[in-house]
Amino acid sequence: MPTNSGPQITLWLNNLEEATLRRVKQLGVDHVCMGGPRIPWTTEELGEWIETLGAAGLELRLLMIGGFDDAIYGREGRDEQIEQVCASIRAAGQVELPVIEYNFYAHRITEGYFEVEGRGGAGLLAFDYERVRDLPPLAGVGAHPLEQMWENVTYFLKAVVPVAESAGVRLALHPNDPPPPISRGSGQIMGSLEGWKRLVNIVPSPHNGITFDPGVTREIGEDPVEVCRWFCERDCVNHAHYRNVEMRVAREQYTEVFLDEGEVDMFAVMRELVRQRYSGLIYPEHPPQIDADRENSFPGAGGAYCGFAYTVGYARAMLQAATAVEGV
Repeated sequence: MPTNSGPQITLWLNNLEEATLRRVKQLGVDHVCMGGPRIPWTTEELGEWIETLGAAGLELRLLMIGGFDDAIYGREGRDEQIEQVCASIRAAGQVELPVIEYNFYAHRITEGYFEVEGRGGAGLLAFDYERVRDLPPLAGVGAHPLEQMWENVTYFLKAVVPVAESAGVRLALHPNDPPPPISRGSGQIMGSLEGWKRLVNIVPSPHNGITFDPGVTREIGEDPVEVCRWFCERDCVNHAHYRNVEMRVAREQYTEVFLDEGEVDMFAVMRELVRQRYSGLIYPEHPPQIDADRENSFPGAGGAYCGFAYTVGYARAMLQAATAVEGV
């Protein structure tokens, strides 16, 4: 995503309440992302959100889109939902929203998550595939083989990417997280580096990109710096997350840890993003659970304001250091 503006640290907002916007601004965050409204989006609704954020000194740079399960599962009705997605992309382009993020899970096996104790008793998120390996498909969802999921996403991308190109909007597909190969009987198209590369080659375009996540990259057993370089060189990192992990079994067993712990060299990742002239958002997500947040949660920042204060501060420091080293 090469421009001269440089990357921006972001937070995900759950609401537009004044207290939420004030606290986010206090952390030095100027560019935010949110879950989008029900599809199809309209310029009027998006414009209202942008105006509210602008009054607080914040800029909306990314919305998550959903509500197209028929397209994900390849069911009757998918063409109608895809057209609603296309209409939403056009609306985003008209209000100059640069990025739309989305997921393409047949099922996200979050049942394998559990909390473990980190330093000082902080809560950390861990995953163990053995806990959920044999879970059956969900009623109404069923099991979807891997190649069927590839057929479905190919159909989807060939319809929406040309619209995104015309609208000037970049699409970012988040890797499967957790990334086991099978989730309640369904294949995971974005559960491996091979899948990530296959995805961006279906419709080669800067508007058909991924959300790069160094934590997930390490979860699947890959080198985050090398993977970051590969996708940035092809201009298809359209959003970035910033997370560290300790991996025990690739794709199956890991713990999300404090950013200054874990196996990922977070400075090297930030330096590579800066070196590649990435200019999008960097979201330091999944913060540790700090006692202060357990006692007094703040819904506007996902209930973990103190945890986010730590992750944002760390990410901002890494960005400043990487920018200085690279002379950007």
